[in-house]
Amino acid sequence: MRTRLFLVAAVLLLANNAAFSQQPQRPQVEYSADSTMETAEGSMKGRVYSTPTRERREMIQGGEKIITIQRHDKKVIWMLMPEQKMYMEMNPDQKRTQDDLSGYKIEQTTVGPETVNGVSTTKYKVIMTDSKGAKMGGFMWTTRDGIGVKTDVIAVDKSSKMRVKMDLTNLKVGRQEPALFEIPAGYTKMDMGGMMGLGGMGSRK
Repeated sequence: MRTRLFLVAAVLLLANNAAFSQQPQRPQVEYSADSTMETAEGSMKGRVYSTPTRERREMIQGGEKIITIQRHDKKVIWMLMPEQKMYMEMNPDQKRTQDDLSGYKIEQTTVGPETVNGVSTTKYKVIMTDSKGAKMGGFMWTTRDGIGVKTDVIAVDKSSKMRVKMDLTNLKVGRQEPALFEIPAGYTKMDMGGMMGLGGMGSRK
């Protein structure tokens, strides 16, 4: 269950609070920022580039740089491994099935305006409860453009409790280079059996 709690929390954070937000659409501005995700096990730093239809996230995992590009306009997700010059392709509909949060009851209330990391935001309190009683609650800070600048949540079930935090710093709203959201030349596509992550690498194409 602890793994499930972490996955749910991570999905929320990496999705810029999309599952929390009562706003039906993604931010309608282009921006870039440095990102930090923290858990009890440590922190993970990265970089995010986003447009209304495209998103690129760069993170260091196990000493290796991983780049994830989500193309909402093409309904595809690419995971790039620069050191190997390889990439995997995922269907976002399959990912949503795995990380389906439709069974959660979501309660969201507005706390008020607050400046976070030098950015004007609105702070919200959110509580999520699934059908088995597991809960996740905390706070999120969102700009008027819908950018999730900070999230601080705690996931709890009968035997586990974990806290996950996300921060965006050096936020810059402005045009992003289209090449950031494309597969670089010279990369080889790999098969991927479902959502097995990096351990699910298959044959090259």
